[in-house]
Amino acid sequence: MRKSRAKKRVLLPDPKFNDKLVTRFVNNLMLDGKKSVAFKIFYDALEIVNEKVEEEDCLDVWKKALTNVTPGVEVRSRRIGGATFQIPQPIRDDRKVSMGMKWLIGFSRKRNEKTMAQKLAGEIVAGYKEEGAAYKKKEDTHRMADANKAFSHFRF
Repeated sequence: MRKSRAKKRVLLPDPKFNDKLVTRFVNNLMLDGKKSVAFKIFYDALEIVNEKVEEEDCLDVWKKALTNVTPGVEVRSRRIGGATFQIPQPIRDDRKVSMGMKWLIGFSRKRNEKTMAQKLAGEIVAGYKEEGAAYKKKEDTHRMADANKAFSHFRF
């Protein structure tokens, strides 16, 4: 925006765990404004996670999976003198979390399980164990930033 930064909307915590991060995740998961369906998918996924990983609480497993797939740096393209360079840059905390959420949801949608809850649960467990497509995406992003470290002096 040209004039001023957009105001941050106040999120209400979710009804079951009383956590704003869960609401933010469900808002990303939601399609066509169907929030109740998104909450049902998320809670069902956490039930499946609870069966697969018994040693820890399902919400803690989800938070650990989210931190495992959250990137620390990203590369941005910048054109300098006719050449385009991939310049590594640190990411704002807010953007880090939303990128991690979007990767977790996006790669869970591409999985081959039957229901969305099973797909999401599979990706959460994979992220918790530091494997799976979302974790691989984070590793690739970090690897790309590391490879282009020489161009970091072009940072804008």
